[in-house]
Amino acid sequence: MDLKDHIRGIPDFPKPGILFYDISTLLRDADAWQVAMGRMARAVLPFQPDLLAGIESRGFLIAAPLALKLGCGFVMLRKRGKLPGATRGLDYALEYGTDRIEIQADAVSPGQRVVVVDDLLATGGTLAAGIALLRSAGAVVPAAAALIELAFLGGRARLDVPCEALVSYDS
Repeated sequence: MDLKDHIRGIPDFPKPGILFYDISTLLRDADAWQVAMGRMARAVLPFQPDLLAGIESRGFLIAAPLALKLGCGFVMLRKRGKLPGATRGLDYALEYGTDRIEIQADAVSPGQRVVVVDDLLATGGTLAAGIALLRSAGAVVPAAAALIELAFLGGRARLDVPCEALVSYDS
């Protein structure tokens, strides 16, 4: 099955000149979604994760069911102020400013193997920040994974771990 057949391109969203890759069409097709999760599980399993860390918010849609499939835990990496209790955070640069990503302070035990998961690898800034934040919490981050990679943006070069992507667009 070609998963690209189940991902819709929306031109000029969220602004003119951007082609948005919409995974909602994949999510609502039960067969395609099962295939995607099976392929993602095969790609991530060799990294032997104890936990998967999903990046807000579409990363949650992939990481949570994938964690169930792999028999490991799931933790959330969220924007500032979205998690209850004590948190640790990391500010990081974006091409248009800065942002902050946070994790609950007790979400990761030192030495746990955590694979970071998002729906899309574009410029790599958010995934790189997730990796750095997890390491600051004591995690070992053996890999990252994304459903889609926009290879033409070169985001993979910003990551210092292997990154698995199921679908890649070159332009």
